[in-house]
Amino acid sequence: MPRRTLEGATARLAGRRILLTGVSSGMGRAIAYLFAAEGAKLALLDLHGDGLREVADATSSLGIETDVSSEKAVNAAVERAATDMGGLDGIVNAAGIYARIPLGELTSELWHKTIAVNLTGPFLICRAALPHLQKAERATIVNIASTGALQPTVGQTAYVSSKGGLIGLSRALAAELGPNIRVNTICPGMIRTGITETLYPDPKTLDQVAASRSALQRIGTADEIAHAALFLTSQESSYTTGTIITVDGGKTYY
Repeated sequence: MPRRTLEGATARLAGRRILLTGVSSGMGRAIAYLFAAEGAKLALLDLHGDGLREVADATSSLGIETDVSSEKAVNAAVERAATDMGGLDGIVNAAGIYARIPLGELTSELWHKTIAVNLTGPFLICRAALPHLQKAERATIVNIASTGALQPTVGQTAYVSSKGGLIGLSRALAAELGPNIRVNTICPGMIRTGITETLYPDPKTLDQVAASRSALQRIGTADEIAHAALFLTSQESSYTTGTIITVDGGKTYY
């Protein structure tokens, strides 16, 4: 399948070798399509094989079916990616899971699974990729957290804890890995993805809820998150590290 192209692409990532997780749907998929259109060479990691293969074929990329919460699987996948692409210049950790469950009903199994995927996964990816990123020029790491970590809501104890931890991880890595590796975080607000559409099956209700929670009075798109990731991965953000970019339509202050 030919590489998908996007109108307005300007090869801002030409020659860069990027490892991207969580690509089978939603924000990760949008990031994969945009990065490929901007000239990046991609290694794509996801647990869901069908969606992974679809995106890998559409972007002419290497797809590796991987459980990011497994240390052994991550180490093998990162080495395969680096070998296939001849190194790594950047990472985008977009893999994540979400559940809205009151504390009294939150099982320890779901707690550990959420932390394992949303926080331990990015840690494992970054640690495995570190030797390769240290050999690159202008290496970047972008972690996808959530505005939920900045403005928690009811029933998100495990999710908010995992994403808050991811923000802390990103800042710690930015301090430790500079000046050669930049590390930044994106906190999406309410974005139209499979998760939000499952939470609000009625499209009209989804739009109304999103409009009531942000200054821009609309729901965001996965493509808008992808463009934020593009900025943080490109040289346009060369003096930016350790920061949080909220792409939320004004939700966190509204």
